[in-house]
Amino acid sequence: MSNFSESKNLAVSLQNLLANKLINLQDQFGELTIMVRAEDILTVCKILRDDPVLSFDTLIDICGIDYSTYGDHLTTKHLLQDKRFAAIYHLLSVTLNHRLRVRVMAENNEYPVIDSVTELWPVANWFEREAFDLYGIVFVGHPDLRRILTDYGFIGNPFRKDFPITGNVEMRYDLEQKRVIYQPVSIEPREITPLVIREEHYGDCE
Repeated sequence: MSNFSESKNLAVSLQNLLANKLINLQDQFGELTIMVRAEDILTVCKILRDDPVLSFDTLIDICGIDYSTYGDHLTTKHLLQDKRFAAIYHLLSVTLNHRLRVRVMAENNEYPVIDSVTELWPVANWFEREAFDLYGIVFVGHPDLRRILTDYGFIGNPFRKDFPITGNVEMRYDLEQKRVIYQPVSIEPREITPLVIREEHYGDCE
């Protein structure tokens, strides 16, 4: 956002065009973030892309987030309503030179589901696959929702805050079976904190 005035004008346009589909609009340091319902994401994104006043022609990124142990410091924490997973969309208008962040909370914590926006921005294909792989967010309508970073047969979602550091399974080559096999992790979960030992008066200046 180039200046405060442009940020304010964009905020007014968003409030007018999205109306009751807008749960929250926040302006911090000239950067706008809006929150919308999962059921409205396709309608909202179509308006953001196609309305000439907004013209968000470019999707920069989509990232997942797990609020289970995060977000207590947020001023919008009360709006999460104990919902755990969200998708964050970063949009850019090349023609109008303004940016926007869109937060969408998945309704179901056990099975987070959000509609895919690949029909609006094809580049969302890989971004949604990444959020699906790492957070387990299912994007309905995605043309090919497969894991993109983890291995075939991988169990779990690595970026969930309750995912064990060592994972759930490990793989090794079995000499008897002559193939790679998967088995439960043999290392007990633990947190390792390095012990730092310094000489007395270390770092003191004379």
